[in-house]
Amino acid sequence: MLVSAGLSPHPPIIIPEVGGEELQAADRTVTGMRAWAKEMALTNPETLVFISPHAPFLQGGLGWLAGRELGGSFAAFGVPEVAFRVKGDRDMALSIAAEAAGEGVQVVEVNTSSLDHGVMVPLYYLRKAGVSADLVVFGISLLPPERHFRFGQALARVFARSPRRICLIASGDMSHRLQPGAPAGYDPQGQVFDRLILESLTDMNTERIMGIPEVLADRAGECGLRPIIMLLGALSDFDVESKIYSYEGPFGVGYLVAGFQLKGRKAGSAAQATARAPQKGE
Repeated sequence: MLVSAGLSPHPPIIIPEVGGEELQAADRTVTGMRAWAKEMALTNPETLVFISPHAPFLQGGLGWLAGRELGGSFAAFGVPEVAFRVKGDRDMALSIAAEAAGEGVQVVEVNTSSLDHGVMVPLYYLRKAGVSADLVVFGISLLPPERHFRFGQALARVFARSPRRICLIASGDMSHRLQPGAPAGYDPQGQVFDRLILESLTDMNTERIMGIPEVLADRAGECGLRPIIMLLGALSDFDVESKIYSYEGPFGVGYLVAGFQLKGRKAGSAAQATARAPQKGE
């Protein structure tokens, strides 16, 4: 069953061993990530399902990492000693692929076991908080938003049938164009985009996010919209209370940390669940 869900940014600079003295510039994000990871850990997940924009990217379908053991390190950022080796939950991934096919969403097994920083950054904080769980990692695609949302709904049905405790994590940064000198250049629409996402997730306004014009997302230079849409699809049958842990853009890129507490299934939803997600020890 789905016991927790979250949205995480993924700048390697918020890893203390990578960021060093520059970590202070993203102090709100670091503090938010620590609090976020602690609350995710309280739900005692057995499988972490990640959606990362930096996982294998396919134009017409969604890829997932096929390795039985998944791993990676921050060697590219100068700290090879910060590394991960985690069991891949292939049974879960294959079930998701079969379910998504029924929604007309092609899911492709990608023959790699390499974790990207979109997974490793939040995983670092989750490990520090005591989470030890198997992994499933999906990428994104150029499919329209509605297909990504339907994939999220397929995720929810698989989760509802699973005996495992599952935490779903959408990894993504907001606009990369918040200020002059930002990595992707500056565009004033970047701040408009980030404000829209922040306000919409605070109110859990899915329709507003689904209606974001493509031109706005393009001008914002974001990498989090599709993962957010997939997460919202997975939460669409639940009564959900969101919690914004932090938001800031110290380097011209928006970092948003959020959690989503499942309060129970909506009346008339396809599946039934308990009134709230079980907590550790229950």
